[in-house]
Parts: sequence; C-alpha cells; structure tokens
Amino acid sequence: MLKKLAAFLLTIFLVSAIWGSVYAQSQDSQYFSETGHNVSGEFLTFYKANPNATFLYGYPITEQFTSKDGKIVQYFQRVRFEYNSSLPQGQRVRLSPLGRETYVSTGAVDVKNAFACRQFSQTGFSICFAFLEFFDKYGGTAQFGYPISGFEYHENKLVQYFENARFEWQPWKTEGQRVVVSDLGRIYFDKLREDPALLAPVSPSGNSPRVLTKLQVRAFPWKAVTLANDNQIFFVIVQDQNMLPVANVNCTAVVHWPSGLSDSTVVTTNTNGVGIISLSFDNQPYGSLIYTDITCTFNSLKATTTTSFRIWY
Repeated sequence: MLKKLAAFLLTIFLVSAIWGSVYAQSQDSQYFSETGHNVSGEFLTFYKANPNATFLYGYPITEQFTSKDGKIVQYFQRVRFEYNSSLPQGQRVRLSPLGRETYVSTGAVDVKNAFACRQFSQTGFSICFAFLEFFDKYGGTAQFGYPISGFEYHENKLVQYFENARFEWQPWKTEGQRVVVSDLGRIYFDKLREDPALLAPVSPSGNSPRVLTKLQVRAFPWKAVTLANDNQIFFVIVQDQNMLPVANVNCTAVVHWPSGLSDSTVVTTNTNGVGIISLSFDNQPYGSLIYTDITCTFNSLKATTTTSFRIWY
C-alpha cells in the first residue's frame, strides 16, 4: 500500500514538472483553460480572425504538432488547422477537410423542397431549411466548403456533411440554436490514431493566464486500517477542470470520531496541488469507521469529498 502511494505521488510531482517546462514558448500565445491547451502564432491569428471561432471551431484539444499524415496541425473540438510554410503569409493556415475525411454514407433522407433549398452544381447536393440559414449566416463555402451529402441519419441524429464540417439538427434546443457543428476534430484524431497523450492538458505557455473554472478534490488515507492508538495521514489532491494541480488552495478536514466529537484541521495545497494532514488518536473503539469530510475553496470555487479509515485490532 505504501509503495503504491509513493509511486502515485511521485507521478504527480514528475508530471507537474513536465507541464511546467516542456511547453514554454516565446511566440504570441493564448491559453484555453476550458481544455488546457495553448494556441500560438499563425494558428492563433487564424482562430482570432473568425468572430465565431469558439462556436464553429470549439476549443483546442491538442497543442501544435506534426500529425501522422506528415502535416503540422492542431486539433480543435470541431476542426483541425493545417499549416503550410510554402504558402504566402496570411494563407498558410487552412481547415482540414474533415467532412470528406470522416464521411461514410448511411443513406439519404429525402426532404428536398425546391422553395427552401439551394443546389450546388460543384457537388450536386442541396442545402435546405435551417441548415441553409446556418450555412449562409456563418461563412458559406469559405467556411464549410461545399455540401457532399444530403440529409442523413448518423448516431440517431439528422445531419449533413460538408467538405470541412458536419451540421447536426438538435430539435430539443430553442429556436435559432438547433443547428450545430459536429465535433469532427476528435473523431478524426481517433481515426488517424494520433497519440492519445497529445490530448493531455498542459500548463500555459509564455504569459498566458490560466483561468480556473472548476475545482476537483480527492483524498485518501495513508492506512486503510489502524490500531486503536495510532497515527494517520491524509493526502488531499486538488486539480482544476483539466486535472492540472492547483496550488494555494485552502482545505478544511473535519474528522468525525465514534464518540460524536469532531476535529477540524486546515491545510493549504503545495505547488503540486497536494496537502498533507496528520493526526494522532487514542482509545478508539475497535471496528469503528472514521469518516473525514474535506472542503476546499479557492476564490469563489468550492469542492468537497469524503474519505475514511477503520479502527482494527
């Protein structure tokens, strides 16, 4: 048990060190706390140039890297950016044709209406109804490419594929929000069998701020069972929404003893997001289960957990 605990804590310390050093960059960069990745250089310029970037592209799910298909790329939830250094500045970044790369027909759904559709001779397919309104509103062929399918059912959803994207119809949403862009970025990432380690969140590069939107806390005792007269240690681990460690978080541990009394202890997490609580006790009843409630707060964020150990003979 002790060896496993030591190995676990060592892993946390080593990974934290890697996060803090490997991804340092000097170029202009923005950190997306929602997914724990940076976007830099011309990829960031391309992203910011679209006023609806978050809605159409989503957040980054990797850093910039060389893909298995040999291209310099960065994956986002709904798209993939490609970089070609041989092109003129301002034209080096483009969207990968993820619609074409991921499309497999499941059979057309015939819902054409000559008065509510527009046909594209380049591919022979039409865009209709709310999909057409969405297509025109958010960039047309420059953004999505030409339609490469009609309406089809995929994963129990009505969809339509374009060269660079897939539209989904989500009727449970409110009027005007029922058409969304599918998350083809992750789908294509998996299709190419890119290294899953690339999805792991990283620390901000340069001076990009890291915004905490959520605290996650876990705690466990050093010993699952103790003697009636013994010492115990609790390890409290606090991470953010992307499982990165959070330092300087104040955590209160309330130990509930079998007698009905409670003891409260406050601990602050270190740079690895770890807090350690020690306690000693005497004459605890055999077989009793000692519960400890832990509450951690950081600014306006709060997270709780419970751990326990048993008194044994």
